[in-house]
Amino acid sequence: MSDIPRSIRITEEGPREGFQIEPGPIPTARKVEFINALAKTGLKRIQACSFVNPKRVPGWADADEVVAGIIPVPGVQFAGLWLNEQGLQRALTHKDKLYIDGKINMYPSSAFLKRNNNMTQEQYRAEVIKFVATCKKHGLPVDRGSISSAFGCNFEGDIPVSTVVKLVGDLLELAKEQELTIKELSLADTMAWGTPLAIKRVVGAVQEKYPDLKLKLHLHDTRGMGLANAFAGLEMGVDRYDAAAAGLGGCPFAKHKGAAGNVCTEDLVFMCQEMGIDTGIDLDALIAAAQMAEEIVGHPLPGTLMKGGTLQALRVKAAQNLAAAA
Repeated sequence: MSDIPRSIRITEEGPREGFQIEPGPIPTARKVEFINALAKTGLKRIQACSFVNPKRVPGWADADEVVAGIIPVPGVQFAGLWLNEQGLQRALTHKDKLYIDGKINMYPSSAFLKRNNNMTQEQYRAEVIKFVATCKKHGLPVDRGSISSAFGCNFEGDIPVSTVVKLVGDLLELAKEQELTIKELSLADTMAWGTPLAIKRVVGAVQEKYPDLKLKLHLHDTRGMGLANAFAGLEMGVDRYDAAAAGLGGCPFAKHKGAAGNVCTEDLVFMCQEMGIDTGIDLDALIAAAQMAEEIVGHPLPGTLMKGGTLQALRVKAAQNLAAAA
């Protein structure tokens, strides 16, 4: 077990992942309003949109219009997801506002890869090499990696720890072949099979094999394990997390009716602050943004802190009561 980190970095994925799965159309202006509110909370990286096929992901058909409305904030990176040359070309038209880079993603589950990308492992590896070539052609950094469904898959079941460790090695070897250095590797619980014990086993095995590799956790909360899994990651020394304000989101290709989004950003921030871990985030501003998200989508979202509030007001009131009674 590693020491619990003194500070963590959070990548906000609520806009990109949340609006892609909402069944009804979200007005472009409301998406922009939400993203601009998040940018004022202290978050340093926000996945703002997806440049993807609007037939598959209609919720991001207006990605170009959304980026046009984003107000730049010093020190805040706005990112856009892209998966192919067409998506990249759209993203590059917004390079004045967006941080555009590449990431090598690998799949331990061939069944999920087929559903998500309609490819075999061999076909996908060839596509990754083409993807890297495209990034190099445009001078884009490729220093991040990711393992999808690292803790289990709805289609293949439990993913052996040894399979994940081997795939990390394959990813690093492929990066080396392409003259790239991976600075951050995300272990993604794409379909929410993770439990605290599973998190510790997988993270521990990867840390043991690759002790210098910076790890990030991408945790979904479908079974209510999001915060517990994040806590397990903190106990293992992981200091980088993806999260989604209000608990927005879910994977549209996981075929799980109850698929929830990433671990809720404000709930994670609250837990960390109560543990003395610095996040650099204004929690009150983040709660306000989360409440805005719920109002925008028009239905309850799973975030709890935006409903229950922080402890600070209660602490102040309790102190006042004690003082008055003294």
